[in-house]
Amino acid sequence: MAYKINADTCINCGNCEGECPSGAISEANDKRTIAEDSCVSCGACASVCPVGAISEG
Repeated sequence: MAYKINADTCINCGNCEGECPSGAISEANDKRTIAEDSCVSCGACASVCPVGAISEG
């Protein structure tokens, strides 16, 4: 199951995008989003999120 970013919690720091091995994370409307079809569910993004905005789901 792909990871998701909570837009209300995301501070748009960009840590997750740089950590994503599949390039599934991009910026839209001053928030980061994860393309479900590209996410490999590795959890690398969640481990570097300073506000805990990313979860599996």
